[in-house]
Amino acid sequence: MTLCYVCPHRCGVDRPTNMSDTTGCFGSCGVGLAPIVARAGLHMWEEPVISGTKGSGTVFFSGCNLHCVFCQNYDISCKGFGKEITIKRLKEIYHELIAQGAHNINLVTPTHFTEAVLQSLDEPLPVPVVYNTSGFETQDTLRRLKGKVQIYLPDLKYSDDIAAIKYSNAPYYFRIATEAIKEMYNQVGDYHIDDNGIMTKGVIIRHLIMPGMPDNTKRIIDWVAANFKPGQVMFSLMHQYVPCGRASEYPEINRKVTDEEYKELENYLLQSTIEDGFVQEGDAACKDFIPCFDGTGV
Repeated sequence: MTLCYVCPHRCGVDRPTNMSDTTGCFGSCGVGLAPIVARAGLHMWEEPVISGTKGSGTVFFSGCNLHCVFCQNYDISCKGFGKEITIKRLKEIYHELIAQGAHNINLVTPTHFTEAVLQSLDEPLPVPVVYNTSGFETQDTLRRLKGKVQIYLPDLKYSDDIAAIKYSNAPYYFRIATEAIKEMYNQVGDYHIDDNGIMTKGVIIRHLIMPGMPDNTKRIIDWVAANFKPGQVMFSLMHQYVPCGRASEYPEINRKVTDEEYKELENYLLQSTIEDGFVQEGDAACKDFIPCFDGTGV
């Protein structure tokens, strides 16, 4: 019996080896230990230093250790769409993407499949590995990834723990995520971008602006500015919120961020000490940028 404590929910359940195994119990993520993948392909819509000119080799895992009611990937994060695969097949997918020219291998929402990910990375890849996460991570899990991951791409969604519980079922999110980000930085150090403009190592902290929550974003910016100096990490202020999933059940977030809201927060960022990173134009808030989860590349 292997009890699962891989994420901060610390469910302590004996997860089944696969979805057809009836001997185990499902935890918060709702999946077994075998990886479930909804899509694998070259992705052009990450930050420029990740996607580059050829694309990021993204592997979209199904299930999630958060349950964001507004998730743009709701069909795979909460509805379970995807195909269960072996570790051998996961390795093959990495190399197929690399053969297509991927600048990196980008593991999207991988936390609940940490055991499988570690096994799939038992041999170094010729391109950086990107760990694309909600930020809701334990120190123990991150330390096991040391040396396997070159680039961390964490969200820092909330400074407001009430909002974190209400919209993502993530108690103590801010404390947990900020501690996790510090551990990520301790592992990979200052970011590095090669002569082709592609990140080879480092941390990019992402923050998605939510409608009607300016103080939440300002406290995130303040924390990043207070904890990192220029040249250490990059910060990505994201203007791509589109109500998805169950957002219609929450009227206060069932709309896009207005231009006025975004401009206020962009100005706040520009007045901070944060120098390295990215902002988005308003046309990023469009469902056309959400990948089609149809099993491509799996």
